[in-house]
Amino acid sequence: MPPSARGPGGEVTTPIVEINSLTKKFGSITVLHDVSLTVERGRTTSLVGESGSGKSTLARIVTGLESADGGTVLFDGEPRPRRGRAARAIRRRIGVVLQDPYDSLDSRFTVGEVVAEPLRAQGRYRRGGRERVRELLDLCGMTDVDLAARVTGFSGGQRQRIAIARALATDPELIVCDEPTSALDVSVQAQILNLLLRLQRECGLAYLFITHDIDIVRRISDQVAVMHRGRIVEAGAVADVTTNPRDPYTQKLLSAVLGSSPHTRKLSGPLAQERKAAPSSRG
Repeated sequence: MPPSARGPGGEVTTPIVEINSLTKKFGSITVLHDVSLTVERGRTTSLVGESGSGKSTLARIVTGLESADGGTVLFDGEPRPRRGRAARAIRRRIGVVLQDPYDSLDSRFTVGEVVAEPLRAQGRYRRGGRERVRELLDLCGMTDVDLAARVTGFSGGQRQRIAIARALATDPELIVCDEPTSALDVSVQAQILNLLLRLQRECGLAYLFITHDIDIVRRISDQVAVMHRGRIVEAGAVADVTTNPRDPYTQKLLSAVLGSSPHTRKLSGPLAQERKAAPSSRG
C-alpha cells in the first residue's frame, strides 16, 4: 500500500496509521511475521483471513492493548509511544467497536452510562457531558432514547449503535471495527454498514475493519489486506484484490464464495465455522 495519499486538493497527506515490518510472538510462537500496513485518513482498510491468521493481534497492537516485538507503528507520522501521557493521548484518538454488542456492553449500565464512560475516564463529563452523550446517540440514529434505560432492553442492532456512539465519544480519528456486524441479521448488518459509511463521510473517520465477509469487504473498503498465518499475503485496492487476486490463498478465499447466495457470501471452512457460533437472530 502506498505510504501516503492525496487529499481533496491534491496535497500529500500522512497516513493515520503506518505499520512497518511488524513482528509479534507469544512464547515460542510467532503470530505476526514482517507485517506492513497503511490506513489512510478518512478511508477504510479491511483485514480479511481465517480465524487465527493474526488479524485481531494486529488490531490490538494498533489500539495499544498489545506491544510488538519488532517493527514500527507510526500514528499520524510519529512513532507510537508504549506508555505514559503521550501513549494515553494517542489512545484517545482511537475508538473501538467490537463484534458482539451483547457482550461488549455491560448489562448493568444504562445507555447514558455506557456512552459517557470514555468521557468520565478523561474527566470530560462534567462540562456538557450529558449533552454530548445525547448528541452522539442522535448521530448514531438513537434519537430520543431514554438515557436511563438499561442496555438489556435494546436489540442487537440498537446496541451496536450505542457501541458506535461510545466509540465516537473521544472524537477519534481512527476506529478499529472488529467484526462489528457478524452477530447481526443481514438486514441489520446493512443498516450498521450504512451508518458507518455515513459517519465516515460526515466525520472524516478512518476505519481498520476486520471481517470474514467478502461482500462487506467489497462494500465498505478502499484497501484490503489478506492475512494468512500471520503474514499479509496480498494487499491493495479492494477492486484489484477482489477481481484479480494474485496470491493462491486469496484466490482460494474468493472462490469459496462463488455460487453462493448474495445474502450468504461468507468464507467457508474455519471462517464459516467460527461465524456459525455467533448468534444470527439478533436484530
